[in-house]
Amino acid sequence: MAIERAQVEDIIKAVGGKDNIEASTHCVTRLRFALYDDKLVDKEALEQNDLVKGQFSSQGQYQVVIGPGLVDKVYDEMISITGGSRASKDDVKNAASKKQNPIQRAIKTLADIFIPILPAIVTAGLLLGINNILTGKGIFFEGMSLVQVYPQWTDFAAIINTIASTAFTFLPALIGWSAVVRFGGSPLLGIVLGLILVHPDLLSAYSYADAVTKGTVPVWDLFGWQVNKIGYQGQVLPVLVSAYVLAQIEKFLNKKIADSFKLLLVAPITLLITGFLAFTVIGPVTFMIGNAITSGLVYVFDLAPALGGLIYGGFYSLLVITGMHHTFLAVDVQLIGTQGGTFLWPMLALSNIAQGAGALAMMLVLKEQKGKGLALTSSVSAFLGVTEPAIFGVNIRYKYPFVFAMVGSGIAGILLTVNHVMASSIGVGGIPGFLSIFPNNWGVFFVGMAIVLIVPFALTFMYGKLLNKRRQTPATTPANDSVQTDSSRRHSALNVLEVKTPVLGHVVPLEQVPDPAFAERQMGQGIAVQPQDGRILAPFSGTVIHIMVKSKHALILEHPTGVQILVHVGINTVSLKGEGFTMHVETGQTVEQGQLLMEFDRQLIQKSGYPIITPIIVPDGQSMIESIEELPGEANNLQYVLMRIHLNSSSDHTN
Repeated sequence: MAIERAQVEDIIKAVGGKDNIEASTHCVTRLRFALYDDKLVDKEALEQNDLVKGQFSSQGQYQVVIGPGLVDKVYDEMISITGGSRASKDDVKNAASKKQNPIQRAIKTLADIFIPILPAIVTAGLLLGINNILTGKGIFFEGMSLVQVYPQWTDFAAIINTIASTAFTFLPALIGWSAVVRFGGSPLLGIVLGLILVHPDLLSAYSYADAVTKGTVPVWDLFGWQVNKIGYQGQVLPVLVSAYVLAQIEKFLNKKIADSFKLLLVAPITLLITGFLAFTVIGPVTFMIGNAITSGLVYVFDLAPALGGLIYGGFYSLLVITGMHHTFLAVDVQLIGTQGGTFLWPMLALSNIAQGAGALAMMLVLKEQKGKGLALTSSVSAFLGVTEPAIFGVNIRYKYPFVFAMVGSGIAGILLTVNHVMASSIGVGGIPGFLSIFPNNWGVFFVGMAIVLIVPFALTFMYGKLLNKRRQTPATTPANDSVQTDSSRRHSALNVLEVKTPVLGHVVPLEQVPDPAFAERQMGQGIAVQPQDGRILAPFSGTVIHIMVKSKHALILEHPTGVQILVHVGINTVSLKGEGFTMHVETGQTVEQGQLLMEFDRQLIQKSGYPIITPIIVPDGQSMIESIEELPGEANNLQYVLMRIHLNSSSDHTN
């Protein structure tokens, strides 16, 4: 497609003109803008521009989808017109973050800190659940636990408990590492800082209240200034604030101290100053603030448990949409550390199930197979504790399943809080969430589970069927649709390009990709794979016509028929600037089906906080294509066909 200068000028005008562009860059599919004022964007003008496939705002960036193969040309032309300088992805990201208000920035910061340590917390939660089953009284035997009836299992349970509790015992070290990385300091110093705050020479925070009552709190005498000699096990605020201070001191010293002395001076001075501040000022102040917050929260839920359960249980899904749910991870951890358990996590687990039940009902309501498949797979994901596919892929789109799921989880929230249901750990959501619940609360929790399964499912199913009945017309019936589909497939059976999977893994619809440009098919039809390994192979024999040279995260292949496909590894992985990616082909190179195209480091991408899901897109505008058949499933071998592209019989092509 030719690029007309006037069309690019119209894009610049539609985003508010060059004076409204603070910074701009592009990836393989879209222009990314940091705008001074998003309100100046003329969305209607963008929609009418033939170059634009879609548009949306995300995390302070305004993104205009152009499509692969064109976006770099549009960007070059735009720079030529505006006279602006080329910006990196980080430049745009940093500029965009300035527009977020303090609350949004705080939420994002907490998310950036806690998400990387979630695997350790989830693992600890699962293992603590197993320990609860072994040591909980009344689960298998009346009034007795399994280890009491079978003492030979006692030490086995004790080992599990030791392994499971390690992540919570040394949680400040995990938070210290993640927080210092987020604030721009040395990860190793963050780990050491966290370990300092839980050193065995200190009085454990769990024993502090009892020591205060007995008057046995140990102290340091600093020239007459007595400082409590206590640790901060189970505390969040002390290590968060200390990590921020440490990072700022370290960055300051790195600027002031000569390179030849940095190794000897920066780390010791940084830890010494931060350690003293943590024990003398930061720790005592934030310890009181943290306890005051949790005490206040406990007081509110004790005063009006039904209201608290209704609000938190019912509206938790809204927190997921806004991203604010990440802030409550810190609250849950603080509650476990100070109260011995959290009453918030059980409601979260049931909210997951409620959204899954709503999505599952939509599988019976929807008529098209693609929608049914998405509803089924996303509901299973929600039942296992990951609700984003169900919420964004199904429930929000149709609205009423989302609302009915909130109704069910609100009712269940009232039941849980009135009966004081508590979780001993966090990280395990959905149906497996019962492992986190204290065994003596299982009965009530399972009743709540029944509520969130039945209420959203029944209400969604009945209302959905009622809507279908109202919309039904004699002219369009499933039988007619089926006959038409079968007929068209027979018509084009000899003109089909089979696209084999480029990577082993779970093949899912595009709607499950956590990025609007892909999920809303703004660039074209396609499918996605949750990779099981780190190799991308050619899905058919053809030619490599485009590679993202710097980021190496995406490429475009062209089949001899002229059909082009985009393989895009991960979401927002362009920000890695090529780290973790190894390209094994060059632009213009001819490849055979199954030939290695690139390798990528799955763990590095995931640890960096980016989804690993890999979209395979058939870009719009290819006239030789009549229809595309998407085939979700399990790609256990490289012969798995994930798409069949039906070609126009009148086109000049070979197969």
